[in-house]
Amino acid sequence: MTTILSDRQRDELHKAILDYLNASGFSDSFLALKGETKNEDFVADPKQKYSGLLEKKWTSVIRLQKKIMELENKMSQMQEELNNAPVRKATNSVDWIPRPPEKYCLTGHRNPITRVAFHPVYQVLASASEDTTIKIWDYETGEFERTLKGHTKAVQDLAFDSKGNYLVSCSADLTIKVWDINNDYKCVKTLYGHDHSVSSVSFLPSGDIIVSASRDKTIKLWELSSGYCVKTFSGHNEWVRSVVPSEDGKFLVSCSNDQTSRVWDSTTGECKMDFRGHDHVVECAIFAPVNAYSFIRELIGSNTKGNKEQPIPGQYIVTGSRDKTIKLWDISGQLLHTMIGHDNWVRGLVFHPSGKFLLSASDDKTLKIWDLKTGRAMKTLEAHAHFVTCISYCAASPVVATGSVDQTVKIWQCR
Repeated sequence: MTTILSDRQRDELHKAILDYLNASGFSDSFLALKGETKNEDFVADPKQKYSGLLEKKWTSVIRLQKKIMELENKMSQMQEELNNAPVRKATNSVDWIPRPPEKYCLTGHRNPITRVAFHPVYQVLASASEDTTIKIWDYETGEFERTLKGHTKAVQDLAFDSKGNYLVSCSADLTIKVWDINNDYKCVKTLYGHDHSVSSVSFLPSGDIIVSASRDKTIKLWELSSGYCVKTFSGHNEWVRSVVPSEDGKFLVSCSNDQTSRVWDSTTGECKMDFRGHDHVVECAIFAPVNAYSFIRELIGSNTKGNKEQPIPGQYIVTGSRDKTIKLWDISGQLLHTMIGHDNWVRGLVFHPSGKFLLSASDDKTLKIWDLKTGRAMKTLEAHAHFVTCISYCAASPVVATGSVDQTVKIWQCR
């Protein structure tokens, strides 16, 4: 007769049965089995592992059978619920947008949040605050990792380089600091040169040049390796709020309290165009990425069929202002479209990775998602309890971060 038991298992089973027969007083059966299994020297021993084994196995099998029946019952109930559940049309992951409620609400800063930035590779988020610190978070788990201290006044802005080796920050203390991520976030450089609060800082795509903007009305370029200021651009008549490079780093777009936005040639420092049309301070200005061009052209009714020219970065600019509007311009200075919907200052702008949507943050406490094809707000999220000061879209994961005067950072899952 074939058996599925190994020799060791068979021996253990025989001894367990012998132990059971002996304990139950079935002496004739006990002696017969001893002989048949060639276990003549078997002596029942309560210390051996076969002692009481048959009863234990038997009761555990009964328990498992009961558990299986319960689980099968639950499974059939869940299947029934699933069959009757309303079906939501699956959204292509390319079109995923942030949806409420927030995944995490990160607390720890003691003053308003001024900027949030995602690391280009790691699941890391950096937040800057008026409390003079920078905090590093794991955005996948929502866990706080560390605080970077060094600035003596409000940290106004921060940015990672494209490879994620360095973090640069700027402050109302007139300095720019460079933090080495691979060296335990050590501050490796402090750049001095601005005469007033430094409001904006960023890396050019090459990663070896830092660009900054200040309340001293200037924009400066700094060499990362030496820490020297290599160029100063002047032209704005008031506080320069923000400066951002184009995808290829050839152009810079800035905005100012003088109610204008300007595009600069990053090599020569020449002002290529200034955009006039807002009725108040321009808080933010960004270049539209190349993958947004087709949607922008659809919005403005531009016929590009047959145009096989390679799109050039820096052709379209989007600005957000305290006049509550968002404006779309082309590089020639022409106003193409005005997006109206916010009830307070527009403080932050970021493009969706697909180029289809524009996301905006405002002092009306909301986050709005604009469809670029129509130029209309397709979704509004009641994001924070106070003004929403900044917004960032993660390049590595479908996640958005917002920061607020309510001292919290929120992580929004896109789906």
